[in-house]
Amino acid sequence: MTKFLSFTKNNKAISWVLGFQLFRLILLPFMGLMPQDAYYYLYGQNLSLSYFDHPGMIGYILRIFTDIFEQSIFAIKFADFTITSLTILSFYKLASYFLSKQKLQKALILLASTIFVSILSFNSTPDVPLLLFWTLSLICLYKAIFEEKKLFWILGGIAMGLAFNSKYTALLLQIGLIAFLVFSNKYRKLLLSPWFWISLVISVAVTFPVWYWNYQNEFASFAFQSSERTSSISEFKISPKNFFGAIGHQMFLLLPVLFLIFITFTYKYVKRALLKFKIPQAKTLFLLAFFVPNFVGFFSLTPIYWVKLNWMMPSYITGIILAGMFINKRLLKTQIIISIVFHVLVSLQVLFYLVPIKSDDTWVGWEELAIETEKLQEKYQNTFVFSNDNYKTSACLNFFMDDKVYAQNIIGLPALHFDYLGDNLSALNSKNALFIDSDKRFKNKNLKGDYHPLLNNHFKKVTELEPIIIKINGKESRKFWIFYCTNYQAKK
Repeated sequence: MTKFLSFTKNNKAISWVLGFQLFRLILLPFMGLMPQDAYYYLYGQNLSLSYFDHPGMIGYILRIFTDIFEQSIFAIKFADFTITSLTILSFYKLASYFLSKQKLQKALILLASTIFVSILSFNSTPDVPLLLFWTLSLICLYKAIFEEKKLFWILGGIAMGLAFNSKYTALLLQIGLIAFLVFSNKYRKLLLSPWFWISLVISVAVTFPVWYWNYQNEFASFAFQSSERTSSISEFKISPKNFFGAIGHQMFLLLPVLFLIFITFTYKYVKRALLKFKIPQAKTLFLLAFFVPNFVGFFSLTPIYWVKLNWMMPSYITGIILAGMFINKRLLKTQIIISIVFHVLVSLQVLFYLVPIKSDDTWVGWEELAIETEKLQEKYQNTFVFSNDNYKTSACLNFFMDDKVYAQNIIGLPALHFDYLGDNLSALNSKNALFIDSDKRFKNKNLKGDYHPLLNNHFKKVTELEPIIIKINGKESRKFWIFYCTNYQAKK
């Protein structure tokens, strides 16, 4: 213990990382269930080769942790925390290949201080395993290329495949690898190496479960992830709101200091390449190859498309290593101060729910809703429960309730992976139902007064009941409209 304390004292970066991680670990038991937690937990409880909207890695991880620690919110959050902690360790190893000891410590502090690491530690998304396998892929590819260790071409292929099995954006790993070799004078010859091609073949082979699931289901997942977005981009409508929204999101995830450093060195390297035709030295080029396609690529879409705040996360890994080369002590100190302020505010919000969140993307109220819904089921016998918000309410109620809760496929609407759970909706014919509709903006306790028109196509009669009002810390914070629907008929 004394040696450990002496080590951390002499390694301030380790102390800061442990401090931030200890803060996150202490906060874990106070975090409520997020809809994403519940939805990917549903993945794990319905094991499949892949899933409609994402590959299944996050679901498999949650299944393992909830089997070990039993079903609980803490088990889900602890899974996210553990995987993200492994990502930090992997980042430390990767960064050590590129940075001096002093710059390595700066990069490690930069990573640990970010809000995006906190989000990954608290909230289940496919990005949690993606960033771990992305980082492990880069470690393997570094050793294969720069240290000429052939075994790591194989390990790199496996890691790239597992990254893809986490999220489809991992395809940028292969793109980054090819881009690096194409632009590197010294290592371009590896394009003809059998080991390079073996690595790519292995990475594709590891993704076989995802491809086979898509083959079995008419490539539904690939179509879902591509067709709608391609259509939106092709419209080419300029939207300043999307652009400035993306900037705001990135400044929040990275914090302003790190984000501005990203912009600075991106401008510097892109300017050199385009105006002076200067290619960075090999190791820097390697880092840029796994940063530019993701960060610059998605950022270039923001004026015409709403880029989600997590899409650029993989670029942060090598981006922060590059930032470690540029940041000085004064800016690093500023980053830490801003980070501490943000994390204190986050902890106050988690503990006391000071600011009501006008959205279903919240960790409060779901268990209380489940309790009230079960009371209604006791009053209205022989009823099933369903909702109509893609997955959020249905997934959360499924986590807390013993009875199965259905989604909007009950009324014939697409319902993400709920459509692929194998439910025989015809078995519900003639049953009555409770339809739950969240009032996201919650301004009063009034009845809604109307309901989704498709309810009339599937139920004989629809009657609105008194809404469920959820109190948090004594304050009325969430509202759900409730409808009693009789004599269900599934449409074939």
